Amino acid sequence: MTDVTSLQYTEQHEWIRLEGDTAVVGITDYAAEKLGDVVYVDLPAVGTAVSAGTVVGEIESTKSVGELFAPVDGEVVEANQAVIDTPELVNSDPFGDGWLIKVRAGDLPAMLTHAEYRALVGE
Repeated sequence: MTDVTSLQYTEQHEWIRLEGDTAVVGITDYAAEKLGDVVYVDLPAVGTAVSAGTVVGEIESTKSVGELFAPVDGEVVEANQAVIDTPELVNSDPFGDGWLIKVRAGDLPAMLTHAEYRALVGE
């Protein structure tokens, strides 16, 4: 199980876990809950160059469509095929099997700690 207090967060409700020079990216439990039941996930292809703050994918739920933003500059090295095939993983395990993409990242921008993110969402 992922220790959510060790992750970094964005104001766009994404979490980042560093694995060497790779950033594993997903959306938070708060975002997954607000979206409702996720029914479709569109992720960037491996090899796609991404820039922090730009839209790189889409998450559709029974309630709405949300955009996935790149939290870092870099290159997509993996998209989670399990989430594409089984979108509800985003709801059931947002910090584990529901991760979205892995990005080979350069320097990371300033991000929020777990406590700062929880304060942002009023928890």
